[in-house]
Amino acid sequence: MWSPGTWMWRAALCCALLETCLHTAGGLNVCTGGSSTSCEECLLIHPSCAWCAQEDFGRGRTLTSRCDFSHNLQKRGCDPRFIEYPTSSTSVLQNMPLSSKGSESTQYDVVQIMPQKVSLSLRPGGQTWFGLQVRQVEDYPVDLYYLMDLSLSMKDDLDTIRNLGTKLAQEMGKLTSNFRLGFGSFVDKNISPFSYTAPKYQENPCNGYKLFPNCVPSFGFRHILSLTDKVDRFNEEVQKQMVSRNRDAPEGGFDAILQAAVCKERIGWRKEAYHLLVFATDDVPHLALDGRLGGLVHPHDGQCHLNDKNEYSASTTMDYPSLALLGEKLAENNIFLIFAVTKRLYVIYKNFTALIPGTTVEILDQDSKNVIQLIIAAYNNIRSKVELTVWDHPEDISLSFTATCQDGKPLPGLRKCADLKIGDTVSFNVSVEARSCPPRGTDQSFTIKPVGFKDRLEVAVNYQCDCSCSQKAQINSSICSSIGTYNCGTCHCEPGYLGARCECQEGEASTMYLSHCREAEGKQICSGRGECSCNQCLCYESEFGKIYGTFCECDDFSCARHKGILCSGHGECHCGECKCHAGYIGDNCNCSTETSSCISDDGQMCSGRGNCVCGRCQCTEPGAFGDTCEKCRTCPDACGTKRECIECRLFNSGRLADNQTCQRLCKDKIITVESLNTDESGAVLCLYKTDNDCVMKFTYSEHASGQSILTALKEPECGGQTDALTVLLAVVGCILVVGVLLLVIWKLVITIHDRREFSRFQSARSRARYEMASNPLYKQPVTTHFVETDFNMYGKSYNGGLH
Repeated sequence: MWSPGTWMWRAALCCALLETCLHTAGGLNVCTGGSSTSCEECLLIHPSCAWCAQEDFGRGRTLTSRCDFSHNLQKRGCDPRFIEYPTSSTSVLQNMPLSSKGSESTQYDVVQIMPQKVSLSLRPGGQTWFGLQVRQVEDYPVDLYYLMDLSLSMKDDLDTIRNLGTKLAQEMGKLTSNFRLGFGSFVDKNISPFSYTAPKYQENPCNGYKLFPNCVPSFGFRHILSLTDKVDRFNEEVQKQMVSRNRDAPEGGFDAILQAAVCKERIGWRKEAYHLLVFATDDVPHLALDGRLGGLVHPHDGQCHLNDKNEYSASTTMDYPSLALLGEKLAENNIFLIFAVTKRLYVIYKNFTALIPGTTVEILDQDSKNVIQLIIAAYNNIRSKVELTVWDHPEDISLSFTATCQDGKPLPGLRKCADLKIGDTVSFNVSVEARSCPPRGTDQSFTIKPVGFKDRLEVAVNYQCDCSCSQKAQINSSICSSIGTYNCGTCHCEPGYLGARCECQEGEASTMYLSHCREAEGKQICSGRGECSCNQCLCYESEFGKIYGTFCECDDFSCARHKGILCSGHGECHCGECKCHAGYIGDNCNCSTETSSCISDDGQMCSGRGNCVCGRCQCTEPGAFGDTCEKCRTCPDACGTKRECIECRLFNSGRLADNQTCQRLCKDKIITVESLNTDESGAVLCLYKTDNDCVMKFTYSEHASGQSILTALKEPECGGQTDALTVLLAVVGCILVVGVLLLVIWKLVITIHDRREFSRFQSARSRARYEMASNPLYKQPVTTHFVETDFNMYGKSYNGGLH
């Protein structure tokens, strides 16, 4: 883990390298190119620029710039005593060590963030760093306020929680030795159209309702039991409660949440405890502006309005609070809000958690029977993460965070850590940059605070915008011909006078002067954008911005734009080039370097399937999608990745089990079944061979809520093992049998064919003999010879002599 000292050393090295690059890149010197006329202007050009306040610096040379890099000024003869070069720095004012446990003699001494106070000295454009550590201490006190919907649909839930106090105290006692419990309820505003307002419903809104004919009048919010460690009181108060009835489906729960957050004394929130607010309901809430349906046009003022009966007195006079107001008040009072809602409302309240920091949502059974498990799970989830927030952030200060979580790896752009254990310590490094200077005498400060913690880091800021030499300015100085103010080595002349020593009057001009107003021979005088007067260019005014430079060659409006905005609004235009603010890059500064939105749940950039470009993931793996490319049913590694989670979650084996990272990386829901349904739409079938030659099967699919679901067999499928030699002999035998059968068939076909041909031959020969014997025209030839003749006919031999 990098220490703050290491970061400071790295910062100094980066600044030195940056200065070198600015000095050598293409011959450009950003300091001298700005043509600053005062020390304060020089400091604003770039944090690497310095000013020489030495009186005789550059004497005898023409238009020598006093604004340059520090080492350049020294090379040109400026004594280091006269160089104005303030830098950004950090000072730690209070640094109490972190506590290890919360159950100490006085809870106010418990420290969960270190340091507690820091002072920053910022030069515009310069950066400085400081580090902080956060620890979730063990056995920290817990205050839990149970806020319940008592509309008619929650009647069965009320019956379930009548003994909740005792059971909850027993379970929470396993997590903390200092637990207190409180109770409140809500229904909705008792005005039309939100509730029944006819006279017959005033005392009994359930009048005429056959299923449940008796209930109490509607109310907005009612505080019933302040936080107490006497859990029997909770059970007693709950047993006294009765449900009510409102008219429309949405409830007035947001009114109740705000009152429970801001009425600190009535509720009894302790400063030294975790504040948990459990909000149990089975319907959606009314939001800001809904109150106008009932004629309530006054927005909520965010204040406590409980009367002597501990009932919300402004229910019928002010609108419902907005999400922004709720988030502000919950954070201001260090309250973790837990939405305990039914399954059909999960997605709606999940969207609320993205807008209200420090909020979680859990699924509540229809009769609230799982409420204790829900609260314990939500508490463990809250204690398993740390997220930093910034309060009173000055507009001209840029902050950049780098988180170092339990694995020790720095994560740039991230300001939160998850999957922590109670007692773990995480570190954050914060880079701070001032973009401009506030008006003189303005004190700036801001606070860094973990969500839901009472602990905070207070940061005081002062700006290095003034030069110390300006305190010695001389009005009507003889150095300035007694008609100007000598300040930091230069003369600021009275109107009508010009020159390094105010020696010229406006209107004087000659050929000698004009030669000093051209950037090069053949170039226009003052770049065509100014007039030459007394050796120097006076630049014209422009409706587009400022024209400046030794030869009026620069301006602050000829830079690249994005959607018509100069430097995208995230940078400053200096002489045709955008100088981007911290956190932005590109020719027009339109590309954010923030990468926190690209980090997936497993800590990888874009889940390893894409690149983070301008703060958004561009998925490069075919088939990958999602904000962090976390979803991909067709990726080659989808089954392989999920296999590791199956192995470690179901069988405690595999690579992830060895590294003890299974719970952190494998958050998918796993369902085990006896037989696997492979016909499910959108599901991918995955198989792999286990170490004992069995086959494990599972399917991978994406739920409508965005959660990945794995359905796996309880046990791998294993068949009987087959002898390899037996298999080989069987294959060879089959091949031989097939070969012999083919030869027999071939021989049989040939034999049948030959017999048919021989039969045809015999038949043809018989017909030939018959024809020769029966022909009446045929006579046996008689020939007489005196020689021997051999006759061969039909296989027989005859010897003939003289006849």
